Formats: sequence, structure tokens, C-alpha cells
Amino acid sequence: EVQLVESGGGLVQAGKSLTLSCQTSGFTFNNYAIGWFRQAPGKEREAVSAISAADDNLIFYSNSVKGRFTIARDSAKNTVYLQMNNLKAEDTAVYSCAADHLFSTVKTGWADYWGRGTQVTVSP
Repeated sequence: EVQLVESGGGLVQAGKSLTLSCQTSGFTFNNYAIGWFRQAPGKEREAVSAISAADDNLIFYSNSVKGRFTIARDSAKNTVYLQMNNLKAEDTAVYSCAADHLFSTVKTGWADYWGRGTQVTVSP
């Protein structure tokens, strides 16, 4: 059974940091690109960051998080991390991770497998 489980969300003050984790199982981790997405109430889902399959070395960041967020994958743990620094109130959303064979697909918001999400709330 394919599973993606997000963790690490919470309530933080603006300017602080959080690290989200996406623990995966049930598929060949190194063959999949992984993306992070967020959706705030009343807004469309936004692709935040994506990392390609293990050997391709491609990374994407949206303009809204570039320079503040860092994505990384750990093949030993089948996990992808999203380090979020200098958080802003507008980063408040439910953050989800997703997996797909194609980096070009996952960074545009389409993926084979999805997690359920973790809430990130940034207070002003």
C-alpha cells in the first residue's frame, strides 16, 4: 500500500522556522519525484517545492518561498523534508506532499500519490 505521511506542522510566530517531513512507503522512493503543496482556506492549491528522482538533481521552488524554503530527500529513510525559514503569515496553509514519476508533472500539481497534509499556522 502506497503511503505518504506528513508531519512537523504546527503553530509558530512569524520569522520562526519549521521542518516538515514526508515519510513514504509502498513504492520505489528513488524512482519518484516528490513535491510539496499548500492550500489556504479559499485559495487554490499551490505548488511550493519539488525534488526530482534520486539521480536527476532537479529542484523547484515557487517564487513565494524561494530563498526561505529548502527541500531535501533522504533515500535511507524514504523521506523528503521541507525546511521553512523566516515564516510569514501568508505561509499559513495545509501542506501536503505528493509523489510522481515525472518531475515536470509533480511541480505543476499533478501526482500519482498524495498525503493527507499537515497544518502550518504562522501568527503575525
